[in-house]
Amino acid sequence: MSASTDPRSTDIAPSVPSRAPGLGLLRGKKGLVVGVANHRSIAWGVARNAAAEGAELAFTYQGEALERRVKPLAEEVGSSIVLPLDVTSEEETTHVFETLKEQWGHLDFLVHSVAYADREDLKGRTVDTSREGFLRALEISAYSLISLTRAAEPLLRPGGSIIAMTYYGAIKVAPSYNVMGIAKAALESSVRYLAADLGAQDVRVNALSAGPIKTLAASGVAGLRSLLGQAAERSSLKRNVTIDDVGKAAVYLLSDLSSGITGEIHYVDGGLSTSAY
Repeated sequence: MSASTDPRSTDIAPSVPSRAPGLGLLRGKKGLVVGVANHRSIAWGVARNAAAEGAELAFTYQGEALERRVKPLAEEVGSSIVLPLDVTSEEETTHVFETLKEQWGHLDFLVHSVAYADREDLKGRTVDTSREGFLRALEISAYSLISLTRAAEPLLRPGGSIIAMTYYGAIKVAPSYNVMGIAKAALESSVRYLAADLGAQDVRVNALSAGPIKTLAASGVAGLRSLLGQAAERSSLKRNVTIDDVGKAAVYLLSDLSSGITGEIHYVDGGLSTSAY
């Protein structure tokens, strides 16, 4: 879930042990991860699993506080490229991809894990959402995928992959999700249209829809503890998913194993979205 009260923070989940080296599914690939906040971040779960499969990574951060958290994590996976990025700034977006062009020359994948909604707009009724809050949520949570994809497009090689993070609240009403559900719906629709745009270049665009995870970002959602309990009870696997579950699914979508898949929303929720109970 992505309902942060920090404008550029992302999904945060309990830490899990580091993965052992994998099969090299991403060996030789270079990717940018946007949205790591700390070692409990879903984006970090994706990054760590990608690195374990041989990927070379670059990271972004927003603000000095996140810089202090992200740089040590980047060092953990051998990355020396850690760049400032406010996704609402075209200037900073351009700088990130110009730097990647200078240092790498190309890009194989992009991970988008950014979302924001004002805490006040997650309370009460959706009909009471402020105009300013609505526009901010849509810009940061959905439009940023379009702007980052546009900047990444010239660098992406054939066989490249872009993934974004979404949540079931995009297609069903989720308690206290409100404008974030609308933003995620826009994000999912963007995934499909971007997939159509980039398909001729053999670049895939997909999204991962994770089940509810106890995150710092999700702390803005009222009744999160109850939601987690219900999700674990109702899901087919009878548990909540972890950042590692999401990370391993991300490796699949970033790797050549998913070469024929684009424009899809891939659920990583333990079967919660398929359960009628």
